[in-house]
Amino acid sequence: MDYKSSGVDIIAGEQAVANIKSIVKKTYNKNVLVELGSFGGCYQLDLNMWKQPVMVASTDGVGTKLIVAQKAKIYNTIGQDLVNHCVNDILVQGAIPQFFMDYIGISSIDADIIKDIIEGMSIACIENELSLIGGEMAEMPDIYQKGDFDIVGTIVGLVEKDNLITGNNIKENDVIIGFPSTGLHTNGYTLARKIIFDVMKLEIDTYVNDIGSTIKDALLKIHKSYYPIIKKYIRANMIHGMAHITGGGLQGNIKRVIPNGLFPKIDYNSWDIPPLFKWLVDNGEVEDAFSAFNMGIGFVVITSKENAETILNENLCYNIGEIIL
Repeated sequence: MDYKSSGVDIIAGEQAVANIKSIVKKTYNKNVLVELGSFGGCYQLDLNMWKQPVMVASTDGVGTKLIVAQKAKIYNTIGQDLVNHCVNDILVQGAIPQFFMDYIGISSIDADIIKDIIEGMSIACIENELSLIGGEMAEMPDIYQKGDFDIVGTIVGLVEKDNLITGNNIKENDVIIGFPSTGLHTNGYTLARKIIFDVMKLEIDTYVNDIGSTIKDALLKIHKSYYPIIKKYIRANMIHGMAHITGGGLQGNIKRVIPNGLFPKIDYNSWDIPPLFKWLVDNGEVEDAFSAFNMGIGFVVITSKENAETILNENLCYNIGEIIL
């Protein structure tokens, strides 16, 4: 026997790495010290830019959105989903993205799929001003069934200690601003898939008039990064708290960042719920829609009334509520 006959193709793995080197290198900046393929990624901190830097790190995946990508045979969007999701998670605390690392566990190396995933990550890294400095491709046929894979990302960002956003500055009467999502983002897919594929018996390429697109186009819309919008307000110290609206919905995520004794009062009529969510709720008779899905709001900023007026005037976003005792 040899390794390949047992299910692991080392040569295919090496070729997959070779195929993505030039793609990954597009994300590099002067702080990246070694190229892809080293045992560890090396990233130099420019101490001239920081006084008391705090590292903010997060690890996440894209959940069962992967199954939709597999059904559609579209793999370049989920890499963007992964990076953008992780960026939003550390953005909540005011962190500026620095570098990203990924893990791909797969039943057998498919160089084309790997390349598509990494191309998506590269696009999102460039858009979010961070470097993809390394990762891992693990070929494990005994863990993943044929055709299956999973992707996970780890991000590290920096924020000045004095500018760290913890939510402690949130006060009664602060305004809750909601920024629109681009769709389901990376949460609620297990429920959405059951409604669409098990209850309604639709196919991935089915066009649905109620949502104005095919199933695959609606479900694979890229998870939006809010860093390009929010960064200037962080630098201006205009924000008291933020929440990335993922699993648990608006209430579940906002309560994670507000001090004890305060509560978010949400006006659920303050924005138009996108057709996709209405369609899913109606056809699935969903009772917990606002905790299962983001319902059209992907990110929340909490700030004073004065600052809220500025942010609302400069962006497509909504005054969706206030902080109460």
